[in-house]
Amino acid sequence: MTDRGTRDARDVDVAVVGAGQAGLSAAYHLRRAGWEPGRGVALLDHSPAPGGAWQFRWPSLTYGRVHGMYDLPGLPLVNAPEDRPSSEVIGDYFARYERTFDLRARRPVDVTSVSEGPGGRLLVRTRDDGDWSARALINATGTWERPFLPHCPGAETFRGRQVHTAGYRGPEDFAGERVVVVGGGTSAVQHLLEIAEVAADTVWVTRRPPVFRAGPFDERRGREAVALVDERVRAGLPPRSVVSVTGLVMNEAVRRGRESGVLERRPMFTRITPRGVAWDDGSTAAADSIVWATGFRAALGHLAPLRLREPGGGIRLEGTRAVRDPRVHLLGYGPSASTVGANRYGRAAVREIRRLLESPARAAG
Repeated sequence: MTDRGTRDARDVDVAVVGAGQAGLSAAYHLRRAGWEPGRGVALLDHSPAPGGAWQFRWPSLTYGRVHGMYDLPGLPLVNAPEDRPSSEVIGDYFARYERTFDLRARRPVDVTSVSEGPGGRLLVRTRDDGDWSARALINATGTWERPFLPHCPGAETFRGRQVHTAGYRGPEDFAGERVVVVGGGTSAVQHLLEIAEVAADTVWVTRRPPVFRAGPFDERRGREAVALVDERVRAGLPPRSVVSVTGLVMNEAVRRGRESGVLERRPMFTRITPRGVAWDDGSTAAADSIVWATGFRAALGHLAPLRLREPGGGIRLEGTRAVRDPRVHLLGYGPSASTVGANRYGRAAVREIRRLLESPARAAG
């Protein structure tokens, strides 16, 4: 850290990194608590436009097929056409939300590191928007920037195409092909059902048997799932996704997929061959493409200088507050990774930050 870099950093009370559902929720509650955007708060977003990770979703994921999207606080999303791409619906909604509450997100801003600054402040360095000096940080960077691709022997020998959900653009790319879809979550099922309509053949592979759940994924179920994820985070372990503990929604499309055999699951293969995949029992499946719907990991590399991780590999939280540094709150991580969790925990994070910054000890420092 150079004297010049410290001197040039702009002072704010709170830096919010990320302007998806969690970041916008936090910015809204900061606004209500009296912090003004651009003066008391800097809202820094890596994405080129409003919409968070939703703006990068594949076009065939229409709003009517979205799994568990909840309104942002203070502005309901109403009368959205269910046949319109979710990337457009939610992108427009987030843009309207930013305008309505004058949140003034700065983008695209790539935060490269957060480290200890002078006077007990945090130094937030960016690649394209200078540096910021903050008394507290709300990190809401989500996971989209870190797609997870599990290692599998032979992957480098495969002569076909391998695509992760992050690069998936729709079923038309797989017309007439033999496709293996890997993953037990909602995205895997959505990919598989639409690819099966145009592909020559599909195979569904998951690490553990899928669990199908009847009934809607309502707010009560969402809170129950959040509580299960919270247990791991409190123990300092890497969080599982909220979706991993909710099960798969048994809607009409899924029911038809199971009846037709499209959603007949096979266990995880043990190796990839030049022309497909193979299991230890000697069985094989030919493939022209492998679709990895294997999820994402939290994008937290910029927080490494703060040394927040526990021996178990995760960042231990009390609510949203990092146990190792009470100035840092994580949203979109662990229990706050769902849309219902982002709203609930955004308000809680702001309440704790206000208490921290207004405490006599902090004021004296």
